Amino acid sequence: MKGIIFTEFLEIVESAFGLDVCQEMLDKAIDDGVYTAVGSYDHRSLVKLIVSLSKITGVPAENLQEIYGEAVFIRLLKTLPAIKPQHHDTFSFIRNVESHIHTEVKKLYPDATPPKFDFLSQTSTQLIMDYKSARCMSHVCLGLIKGCAKHFNQQLQVSMEPMNKEQSHVRFNLDLIAE
Repeated sequence: MKGIIFTEFLEIVESAFGLDVCQEMLDKAIDDGVYTAVGSYDHRSLVKLIVSLSKITGVPAENLQEIYGEAVFIRLLKTLPAIKPQHHDTFSFIRNVESHIHTEVKKLYPDATPPKFDFLSQTSTQLIMDYKSARCMSHVCLGLIKGCAKHFNQQLQVSMEPMNKEQSHVRFNLDLIAE
């Protein structure tokens, strides 16, 4: 997993919960917290940090993943200005993630393994897609979707249906409520 995910996570935790909680999270996870944005790290380290933060704050790990995904959306968008798409709605942007952004990320970082999106159907008000990732972080994806909708000033109703026990394959149903 790219280091930017870790550096942004630590910044968001520090901003939301304070430096003391951030340090306690690192200590409990037995993590030195030394990450570079361009480095590559085992995703299990991020999972340990999230579980540690969950124990400290009492907030369920899935909720923390979702909150993180929503908070990091704009930050990630800003880190890739050369490939920033010029879209005007959530659905077209999400489609662009798979067709363009993930492709460009792989060019920039050949060792990157971004999740895969399979688009099953789309109308003007509904998008059904499958998220596939060995990292099983579909709640981060949910947060990113919500952050994307917020960026485009759209309201979505999003449902998630795990397609397997480990949730490495999750079906998202996105319904546009209002713009």
